[in-house]
Amino acid sequence: MAESPSFHAVADLATLRDGRPFACSVEGRALVLCRQGDAVHALDDLCTHAEARMSEGRLRGTRLICPLHGAAFDVRDGRVLSGPATRGLHTHPVRVVAGRVEVAIDPAAPPIVSAY
Repeated sequence: MAESPSFHAVADLATLRDGRPFACSVEGRALVLCRQGDAVHALDDLCTHAEARMSEGRLRGTRLICPLHGAAFDVRDGRVLSGPATRGLHTHPVRVVAGRVEVAIDPAAPPIVSAY
């Protein structure tokens, strides 16, 4: 039987704004939170194409756009929407409990590796 992920409180839901990426860290892993209405998504914060923080990028609907070269990723599943990136961003489980956003690191997530 698979072990349940360990959730960690990272922010108050009220502090997250639609259309604004939010940087946080869980268990030493840099993450970016993206809010869309009541939905919150957590992804790795390092672009898979180059060493750029996705939390410094732009959020347009469900598209998270890298600030360095413009690669775009879908915040719902991390897949690449436009290059130059060819690998998606890893996503992590999110839940909201009593107004607090909690994130668990997906145990299947590979280590974050520098693009260079």
